Amino acid sequence: MSEDDRAINEGDSAKQVNRDQFGANAANYATSRVHAKGASLARMVELVEPQSEWHGLDIATAAGHTAFAFAPHVTHMVATDLTPEMVELADSRAADLGISNVSTEIADAEALPFDDATFDLVTCRIAPHHFPDQPAFISEVARVLRAGAIFALVDNVVPDDHEVALFCDDWEQRRDPSHVNCLSLEEWSQLCERFGLSIRTVETSPKLMSFQAWADNMAVPADLRPELLSDLLEATPAVRRFLQPTGTTEADATFTLTEGLLVAQKA
Repeated sequence: MSEDDRAINEGDSAKQVNRDQFGANAANYATSRVHAKGASLARMVELVEPQSEWHGLDIATAAGHTAFAFAPHVTHMVATDLTPEMVELADSRAADLGISNVSTEIADAEALPFDDATFDLVTCRIAPHHFPDQPAFISEVARVLRAGAIFALVDNVVPDDHEVALFCDDWEQRRDPSHVNCLSLEEWSQLCERFGLSIRTVETSPKLMSFQAWADNMAVPADLRPELLSDLLEATPAVRRFLQPTGTTEADATFTLTEGLLVAQKA
């Protein structure tokens, strides 16, 4: 088997893990505080300044929160996800909320089923750390954007410190096997520029997380939770400075993730 074939097989396997994980836990994302009401949602809309004539695409939409936030400001949003259960959830929520200008479609972020230069806006929020081939994702974003169109990305980011990044990815993968890796904001910026997207805005913000809710969201087994909590509380000083853990029990423990927000424009 060639290296290319091996990479394809590994990517397909990772995507199936994504479908399995999110299919089983889809309903949790409709009520997840971080996904439904996180500060980055309103901030994305504020920075993008969407226009009424725009046609937008939301990638890895999950329960549709990002697509729904932009829908009142644009002509139409297409909400896509790799997981059929997520697409069904977003579709039913749009109907329940009376949102008529959002359509849904199953789509792979790394192989979007849309023509070149189709959209005025592409968004993706708190999802790219699940993508096996992040450069392919950005390449596809650039391909489907029209000239002058906008890309808005929000995701958990890590510092350039390799030790901290390695801990965060390993710790997250044990909670959620569909996690691939987090990039730094600088790495995301470099990827965008590599595919012809000029950076307009980058910023970060802290995101306080309840350990219990974090574990519940992916239905972490009871016997794994004490190990994950212990690893957090007993991590190295560099990791603890980044994640800022507090508390001592599953019920009262918290930590802080760093959310990166990037807005770019196609030349």
